[in-house]
Amino acid sequence: MSASLKPLTVDEFLAWERAQELRFEFDGIQPVAMTGGSLAHNRITTRLTVALVQHVKSPCEPLGPELKVLTPGRVRYPDASIICSEPDEDSDIVSPTVVFEVMSPSTALTDRRVKAMEYAAVATIQSYVMLETDRPEITVRRRSSGWEAETIAGIDANLDLPEAGVTIPLAAIYLR
Repeated sequence: MSASLKPLTVDEFLAWERAQELRFEFDGIQPVAMTGGSLAHNRITTRLTVALVQHVKSPCEPLGPELKVLTPGRVRYPDASIICSEPDEDSDIVSPTVVFEVMSPSTALTDRRVKAMEYAAVATIQSYVMLETDRPEITVRRRSSGWEAETIAGIDANLDLPEAGVTIPLAAIYLR
């Protein structure tokens, strides 16, 4: 007879994870370790963060990957986000307007399918932006378009995020 482990609740996960030295996402059943990324992933994430800091204006605010987003029954750490509402300064959980995930071969399927559905279920999230690491290409899913995927490609293209009042040239993210 095998013993089955009871899946954690979100609250149980949050209490456990806050006591850990490393970060973990919660997939609805168990903790998933946040592993180190590749140079390409880090490069795009860093450039994205810099571009957000340079282009996002008040009342919105860009944030990095250290804050949690609660999706139905799960906990995620997007690579970046934009919040346009007053955050709880003492919380490690945010309610973003826009979330960004930088794709990697090991996470692309989860980012494109699972996280897309999760982020669509969060009322505050108006856009979900997925960035490729090997070419200047971004996929955006917007609440205003029924979460249909829109591809923006090319070094001369712009990422328009009217829900946060910002336009970011892809060259700011993809050119060295």
